[in-house]
Amino acid sequence: MDNKELIARRVAQELKDGDVVNLGIGLPTQVVNYLPTDVHITLQSENGFLGLGPKTVDHPNIVNAGGQPCGIIAGGATFDSAFSFVLIRGGHVDACVLGGLEVDQDANLANWMVPGKMVPGMGGAMDLVTGAKKVIIAMEHCTKNGEAKILRHCTLPLTAKGKVNMIVTELAVFEFRNGQLYLIEMANGVDLTTIKSKTQAEFLIAEKLKTMSIGHEE
Repeated sequence: MDNKELIARRVAQELKDGDVVNLGIGLPTQVVNYLPTDVHITLQSENGFLGLGPKTVDHPNIVNAGGQPCGIIAGGATFDSAFSFVLIRGGHVDACVLGGLEVDQDANLANWMVPGKMVPGMGGAMDLVTGAKKVIIAMEHCTKNGEAKILRHCTLPLTAKGKVNMIVTELAVFEFRNGQLYLIEMANGVDLTTIKSKTQAEFLIAEKLKTMSIGHEE
């Protein structure tokens, strides 16, 4: 499997039955494909949906916050963007899964812009990272140039400070505990030396370091 599928599979193991979840554009949208059979979540989208589902013929004009065609499940609801952000800011989203450009050892996130490059806007990321009960960053461990993305200090404009709970990459899973970054899982076949060489941030190693769980493969 490719890196993105591996990451999505691992993130799916973090979501609990009944959770209200917001999935960012790109890699995070794949998470729903790998949920355990006994886990059913409700997808929230900042453009005004609760209960997003697969694209259907009956609803050809519904799109998620990233502009991707989708559907809405039976019992789902639509509302204006203002109410959608009330849900987010009010702490009613159990988890959000977002991509990341950089995360640092102080749980800071940069994921909305690269100076000098055109971006559509910050979207709902700043609200989601501060409003969701659990913030999971799903991203590849390094840039396309091989540079670390898990840093001592973010260099790009921040999305939020001190709000990340977990980082999932194709190499490892990190968790923030009491202000400290811990390595809690390593991917199968990956050693600690490799992770250290590709991670700039300082981190502690969990007492019970595990092999990354990716659920059942078809």
